[in-house]
Amino acid sequence: MPTATRPHTAALSRLSHALADPTRAGVLLALREGPAYPADLAEALGVSRQVMSNQLTCLRGCGLVVADIQGRRSSYRLAAPALTRALDTLLDTTLTLEPECCSGEQCRCS
Repeated sequence: MPTATRPHTAALSRLSHALADPTRAGVLLALREGPAYPADLAEALGVSRQVMSNQLTCLRGCGLVVADIQGRRSSYRLAAPALTRALDTLLDTTLTLEPECCSGEQCRCS
């Protein structure tokens, strides 16, 4: 197995920082489904538009999301398809470690 380099550890640190905040984690999980507008994300996650703007700025700075500008509006999406797969794997692992966090037909986690 190759040794982790400084860029590897920096990238993992950025992902960990993003996931450390529940709103940022919620944004990343929501964007697994596809692009979304900030106002829609704010409503879905129950935060103000200003909070959402701040969190999206952070996620962009971490290189995890990108903005697609459409006139005066921007939608956001995950920066890479591999991130979707990684989040799916992390979520599956979380559900294995803590299965009571989501159960029944209403569970839309995985």
